[in-house]
Amino acid sequence: MYDDYEQPAYNYDYESDFGAHTGDPQLDNEYSRQMYMMPEVVKNFLVYFRNAVSEGSVFELQNLYEVHWPKLTEDYFEKRPWPEEAEVAKIVDNDPVFMILYKELYFRHIYARIQGGPTLEQRFNSFYNYCDLFNYILSAEEPVPLELPDLWLWELVDEFVYQFQSFAQYRARLQKKTPQELETLNSNNKVWNVLCVLNVLHSLVDKSNIKQQLDVYASGNDPDTVAGDFGRHSLYKMLGYFSLVGLLRLHSLLGDYYQAIKVLDNIEVHLKSQFAHVPACQISTSYYVGFAYMMMRRYSDAIRTFSSILLYIQRTKQLFASKSYQHDQINKQTDQMYHLLAICLVLHPQCIDESIQQTLREKSYHEKMYKMQYGDLQEFENCFVFACPKFLSPCPPPVDSIPDDYSKEAIRHQTQVFVEEVQQQKMLPTIRSYLKLYTTLPLMKLATFMAQNQRNNDGNWDIDKEIQSLIIHLLCFKHKMKNLVWTKGSSGLDGKFQSGSELDFYIDNDMIHIADTKVAHRYGDFFIRKILKFEELNRKLHHLKL
Repeated sequence: MYDDYEQPAYNYDYESDFGAHTGDPQLDNEYSRQMYMMPEVVKNFLVYFRNAVSEGSVFELQNLYEVHWPKLTEDYFEKRPWPEEAEVAKIVDNDPVFMILYKELYFRHIYARIQGGPTLEQRFNSFYNYCDLFNYILSAEEPVPLELPDLWLWELVDEFVYQFQSFAQYRARLQKKTPQELETLNSNNKVWNVLCVLNVLHSLVDKSNIKQQLDVYASGNDPDTVAGDFGRHSLYKMLGYFSLVGLLRLHSLLGDYYQAIKVLDNIEVHLKSQFAHVPACQISTSYYVGFAYMMMRRYSDAIRTFSSILLYIQRTKQLFASKSYQHDQINKQTDQMYHLLAICLVLHPQCIDESIQQTLREKSYHEKMYKMQYGDLQEFENCFVFACPKFLSPCPPPVDSIPDDYSKEAIRHQTQVFVEEVQQQKMLPTIRSYLKLYTTLPLMKLATFMAQNQRNNDGNWDIDKEIQSLIIHLLCFKHKMKNLVWTKGSSGLDGKFQSGSELDFYIDNDMIHIADTKVAHRYGDFFIRKILKFEELNRKLHHLKL
């Protein structure tokens, strides 16, 4: 085990050993490179890490990747980069495969931990390193002799898409760039190009035959029959699966929600798969699937998706207790999904699991939902902007554009589309609240209620116009409450049109006839959960007394 190779830890105080910084970042970086002495424990770790990669020791690699790399980062590289490529290459005999993997982790650390983020040169070098890695994997005539833990493979693909997203936003901010930087960007327009990223992800999907494998797996047969030589190899199979999720994320960032769901055609997104055993991957998939459904106005499917994954997170909290690489991302996406679920429930009320409902009642979500139910468009917009992905434009602004920040244009456009949809439904919660009180209700009476609610009964309104306006809102109610809902066995884009409202109505002449279609609460399940909770509390109290 690696623990046997560790040296006694010592306090590594860079500033006290080598003096304080000058204040000039370039001079400081150069001075750091010249004076930095790599701790022995780091050297031993890198050698052992290289050997584990060469031998394909997946279990040992998982321990090194998940435990020892973060621990050494915290001890020695919390606010500075890991050692440079040239220094590491001498220690590991310039092993080409290990150096590619090391540089992937090196640049990832810079993106995540180093103040100010990566430089333009580092962004370029990270892209070229990804090119080397994927060329090595994809250009081989037979499966490469490389085994990596599934978590590392997922985070590798996820980081690849993230760095593209980061570069696209960096590229769109022109106001603080020097002419030299703009010229460099213009002359390297294929670096982090959206077509290159799409090509890599689709190539990994095709190489692994993952779509065919998932199709056969869904029908209950053996995926290996269609996997081919590459698809049977764990590295290619899992990279192919994670690339599908990467494509889901990428299309969502570009605002193409139909294509985002379509890439998962062979995955039953509402059911657990044998491939979805990495929690961060499962959570990310549900976040983007649920968001895409919401933007396609398929609220029932969005609510089902969000509720299912939030329930999973509630029941597996211990998995996210430790500070992993994506710990903060998981927590943020969880909070975002609660906001998105709150939006969907306001627009399309329906019963959800009691424990999820309780969370929405206890936290600040309750106040937000209250404001949205009363038609507060600003609250809708605030929740959406907080919870939505950081949208991208597929084409960067020309370098000769007026110096400005163009990175917000995509999110402004998507927010406008969402707010326009909500604007059409602004009156529906109020109408719903009145209809719940009656079994029959004259149109004129409801129109009067609505007019009083809108104009505080100042007398300046025309009842005939109000009735016509009410009829339009009632038709809108019927239309908006009827969604395409996924059915078991169909793809994510297919389904049947169903009314998701807890009440139904029809208009006969001047009378509205209302029927309550709300499904009764499952009180038995609710009381059983509470009884079990009280029993657990009693046991804890009993132990405390002992």
